[in-house]
Amino acid sequence: MELRELLGGTKRIVVCGIGNRIRGDDAFGVLVAEELGKLVKNPDVLVLNCGEVPESYTGKITAFEPDLVLFIDAVDFSGEPGEIVVADPGGTVGDAVSTHSLPLRVLVDYLRLKTSATFVLIGCQPKVTGLFQEPTDLVLERAKNLARTLARLLNEGP
Repeated sequence: MELRELLGGTKRIVVCGIGNRIRGDDAFGVLVAEELGKLVKNPDVLVLNCGEVPESYTGKITAFEPDLVLFIDAVDFSGEPGEIVVADPGGTVGDAVSTHSLPLRVLVDYLRLKTSATFVLIGCQPKVTGLFQEPTDLVLERAKNLARTLARLLNEGP
C-alpha cells in the first residue's frame, strides 16, 4: 500500500512512534517521531513519541479524535533488515521487538472502543536490538526517509 493512498482523504491523524532508544534498531519508531515532530506543521496531525509505553498516550489519542492512527515501530516479521511493512496493528504480521508493557494489538482493541479511527502499523525489520546498542546505519536511513516522506504528505493535508 502506498503512503499517499493510506493517508488520502484522512483529516485528523495521530502518529505514534514506539520503541527504545538504547536497544539498537528498536529505536526506529521514536527516531521517526522525533524527526516528524520537527517537520510536520499541520494542526490536524498529532505526533507522539510514545517510547516503550504507547498505552500511556490513550488519553491524548482519543482526545484528538483522529480518523487515522499510525503506529511506527520496529517489528520482527522475518524480513530483511531495514525492510518496511505496512499492516494492521491488530493482526499478526510479527512481533514488536521493544519491551512494550502491553501488546500493540491489545492497545488497538481498546482504542477501537474509544474512537472510530482506522489503525495502521508501519514496521521496520530490525537487525540489532541488544541493550546499549546503537541503531544500524540502514535503520537510521530508513527512519529519516520515512519521516521526510510522511512529513511531506502530512503537511499537504487531505
